[in-house]
Formats: sequence, C-alpha cells, structure tokens
Amino acid sequence: RQRVCVRPSNSAPPPTQLNKIKYSGGPQIVKKERRHSSSRFNLSKNRELQKLPALKDAPPHEREELFIQKLRQCCVLFDFISDPLSDLKFKEVKRAGLNEMVEYITHNRDVVTEAIYPEAVIMFSVNLFRTLPPSSNPTGAEFDPEEDEPTLEAAWPHLQLVYEFFLRFLESPDFQPNVAKKYIDQKFVLSLLDLFDSEDPRERDFLKTILHRIYGKFLGLRAYVRRQINNIFYRFIYETEHHNGIAELLEILGSIINGFALPLKEEHKMFLIRVLLPLHKVKSLSVYHPQLAYCVVQFLEKDSSLTEPVIVGLLKFWPKTHSPKEVMFLNELEEILDVIEPSEFVKVMEPLFRQLAKCVSSPHFQVAERALYYWNNEYIMSLISDNAAKILPIMFPALYKNSKSHWNKTIHGLIYNALKLFMEMNQKLFDDCTQQYKAEKQNLLGHEEINYNVEDTQLCRDAYALPWKYLPVHICRSDASGILLL
Repeated sequence: RQRVCVRPSNSAPPPTQLNKIKYSGGPQIVKKERRHSSSRFNLSKNRELQKLPALKDAPPHEREELFIQKLRQCCVLFDFISDPLSDLKFKEVKRAGLNEMVEYITHNRDVVTEAIYPEAVIMFSVNLFRTLPPSSNPTGAEFDPEEDEPTLEAAWPHLQLVYEFFLRFLESPDFQPNVAKKYIDQKFVLSLLDLFDSEDPRERDFLKTILHRIYGKFLGLRAYVRRQINNIFYRFIYETEHHNGIAELLEILGSIINGFALPLKEEHKMFLIRVLLPLHKVKSLSVYHPQLAYCVVQFLEKDSSLTEPVIVGLLKFWPKTHSPKEVMFLNELEEILDVIEPSEFVKVMEPLFRQLAKCVSSPHFQVAERALYYWNNEYIMSLISDNAAKILPIMFPALYKNSKSHWNKTIHGLIYNALKLFMEMNQKLFDDCTQQYKAEKQNLLGHEEINYNVEDTQLCRDAYALPWKYLPVHICRSDASGILLL
C-alpha cells in the first residue's frame, strides 16, 4: 500500500507571508500605502557624521580599527518619523557605511576578529532593541494579508542594512560561537524575541532567519530559546490573543522539531499537547495555520503514538460556527491522515468519522465539499476500506440524506461519488446499511404520525369543551370520514 503524503518529512516549513527579502546592495524605496506609527528610538544628540575612508583602501594593519570606527559611527540614531527630511547628508553617511560593511564582511576572510564581536553586537543592539509602537490592531482582530496593509517601519532604510550586516556576521566562515557567546547571551535572545511582535513583516522575516542561525550555532541557548518561545505562546493563547510574530516563530519551530532526536523527550510531547493544540482555538488561526499544521505533522512523523491525543484535541477544539476555520481543520486533518499508521487510525476512526458526517451535512457548501474530497485520497480510502464495517454505518445516513436534500448540486455529485465508492467497496454491507436506514426512517415517521394524531385528538377535545364564542379557529382532522372540525 502506497501512502500519499502531502510533503516529505525533510521538507522546509511553509513560508510566512513575506519571503526573505534579498539584499540588493543599495537603498530601497518602499511604497507605503498606510502607516499608523513607528518605533520609539532614543535619537542621538550628536548626529553629524564624518565620512570615513573606505575599508578596501586602508592599509591591512589599519582595517580592524577602521572597521570598529565604522561600527561605532553606525550607533548614531536618526529621526525618520517627526522630521524625515532632517539630517539627510548624515543619514546617507550611515547608510553608505552599513552598506560598505555588509560587502566587506561578505567578500573578505579573516576580518571578523575578536575585537569586532562586542562592537558588532553593540551596534545591532543600539539600532534594533527598542520600544515597539502600540498595535494598530489592539483588539486582536484577524489580519487579512490580502486586504489589510501592514504597518511599515519608518526607519527601515537603516534597519534593513543593520539586519543584513548582522546576518552576514553570523554566517561568516570566521564566526566563532565560543567567542560570541560572551555577547550573544540570554538577555540578547530575550530582546530579540521581543522584536517578533513588530508589525513590519520585513523585520519579522529577518528576525526569523537570525534567531534560526543563533539556535543552530549556540547549543547552550537552545533550551532557553524554546522556553521563551513557549512563554510567548502561553501569553498569546491564554492572555492577549494578539501577537504579530506567531507564524514566524512556528516556522522556526518547524525546523527545530524536524531535528529532534528519537525517542522524543517528555517536554517536547508536552509542548505539542499544551501549546500547539490550544493554538487551534485562537480566533486569528488563519494567520499562522499552515505553519502550525506543519509542526503538528512533524511531531506525528517522529512519534506515531501521539496521533490519538492530537486528533482527540483537534475534535475538542473543532469550530462550531466558524465555517472558514472548519475548512482549515479539515485541511490539517487530511495532512494528519496522510501520515497516520493503520494501527493508530483504528483508535480514532469512530469519533473522527462522526465529525466528518457532521461536516458532510453542513449547509456551508465549502465545509461539505472539503470533507467529501477525502474520498479522492487513495491512502484514506484504503484505511476506510479496511475498516468499512465500522465507518460506513456512521457515514451512510449523512451521505444518503444529503444526496437528496443538500441545496448545492456540486455536493450532490461528490456524495454520489462517495456512495459509489462505498458500494464498490462492499456491496453487501452497503445494502445492509441502506435497509437499516430505510427501516429507521420508516420507524421514525411512524412515531411522528402517532404523535401528530395524539396532538390532533387532544386539540379537538379541547375545542369541544370551549364555549363557541371563545373558540379559536382550528382545523382538526376527524375520523376516517374525513370530516373537518372548524
């Protein structure tokens, strides 16, 4: 039996809304449709920068000192908000200096000396560790990437180059984590994580890459990074329900989970149950759902015994009145079924298909349509075929009823296809389910008829007991003669 998997286990996590911006080597002009606010920087008092000699023109023995001077010069902060046209000459000096250092560290070897580490970290910290502006969407309403314009950072012409420099610094062949760990510590990581709440997607994209590099190079910080990300998720789920960087943090975790050693540690299993599953109940799920689903599937590929608690958890948080969210759950559930072991499927198939029967009966045609697409999945059909005796009696009433009563004709066609597949799978079982359904329906109609006649008889008796002038108008069925009592 061949499994049809959505993506292999070694694939990359789904990207967040903005892919990595490639560095172009020059200033970028960003068209900003809308900006509510920008970060609060402590502007430098002395902003008159002197243009320093080019690094490539300096004698080799002077380059380290010149490099340090340029790093310190780039610690000067400018006003991009209240007076964006101020200090244009000096802003350009800083931009050119950052640009030059990016090129220098990228194309030269043996330039990241021990003296550079503290200066590079200080320059990064001064420029980027700041108070973020108040949210332009404090109520936590769902952000729609196709409709809503993100709030862009006014100081981005400089911030982009600072991020680019630090990323090249971390990726340099000369970079030595043992030297850098004195400066890139827990306090640094915590400040970095705070920036993930930035509303500018370009900044979050750089942060995602930088944090991933730090996690890979600094083994001593790994547990701390995971713990602090957990804390962000806990606050998001149980307190604020608002954070701009959940998708990016989940994307990092997707790569981290992919590298977990087997058997999984108990803390990792608890993270799945206590953090990833409750993330499904937040109203802004659509913003980060692809990354969340990827993380869940990664766990199940690592340890199939987690399948039952995961599916039970999804059914617990299943949306009751939010149809688009229900479609997302159905998407994720199919991804889980693509990697499920047959032995684990047997444990969850009954509650799972009771929920699918409800989805097939949904008046929202996209929910019903998405559920019925499961019957186009070969691996799921093989699982159903092996367990048809349990699954068909659960699904048959919903399929048979909606094959005639559902308002959408597309759904009719998909239901007929599902019924046809069930019939081909086991003709005798299908016939038994048909007869049982008709018998139960006839029995139900008989009960309804008896109740209807009892109500009519009581109504007529009440009518006879009332004086005519107080008698409300009723039409009651009488005996077999068909006489109507008014």
